[in-house]
Amino acid sequence: MKDLLEFVVKGLVDDPGEVQIKEILGDKVTLYELHVSKSDIGKVIGKKGRTASAIRTILKAVSTKQGKRVELEIVE
Repeated sequence: MKDLLEFVVKGLVDDPGEVQIKEILGDKVTLYELHVSKSDIGKVIGKKGRTASAIRTILKAVSTKQGKRVELEIVE
């Protein structure tokens, strides 16, 4: 799942070397904290949050199929 998120985000940003993903495992939910460079925040969030919403939709679809629950937090 982390690899999928990394692949999608690195395809969106101008500086893929700055992409960092922290995986926090909980009892019921896995939280992914996404860190990108300040110049790429807008590209990851998108207009009116559409890109971020699309990324979350992909993650939720894959996690549901695996019987898990995930959340994505974009950290500035």
